[in-house]
Amino acid sequence: MEAAAPPQPRPTDAELEILRIIWACGPSTVREVFDEMAKGRNAGYTTVLKFMQIMVEKGLLKRTEAHRVHTYHATAPREQTQRQLVRDLAERAFGGSPSSLMMQALAAKPASKEELAQIRKMLDEYERGKK
Repeated sequence: MEAAAPPQPRPTDAELEILRIIWACGPSTVREVFDEMAKGRNAGYTTVLKFMQIMVEKGLLKRTEAHRVHTYHATAPREQTQRQLVRDLAERAFGGSPSSLMMQALAAKPASKEELAQIRKMLDEYERGKK
């Protein structure tokens, strides 16, 4: 039986911002990530570069080089990282209770009708064992 892969390190808020850009845009250079970040806040190019280098060291990003251009991509898909973060939050703040987590999430920021319908559909599928 194969051992489960160790969980990835928990990304910081700044690292999550970089990951969101890479998940949305696909493999990206530092310049591309910097340009996207600059639309929302004031970030220095060298700061973005340093964060991305650290993320490679932590295993959150991989870097490839072609024609002297370094391209970065996420080592885990968005959904896997989100699940890991939610599991961690549920354990730390809600004693592992999914219902407590969900109730507090909805109390903090009410869901739209469309989101509630999607949640109901997911619950129905979960109960039927589809996952």
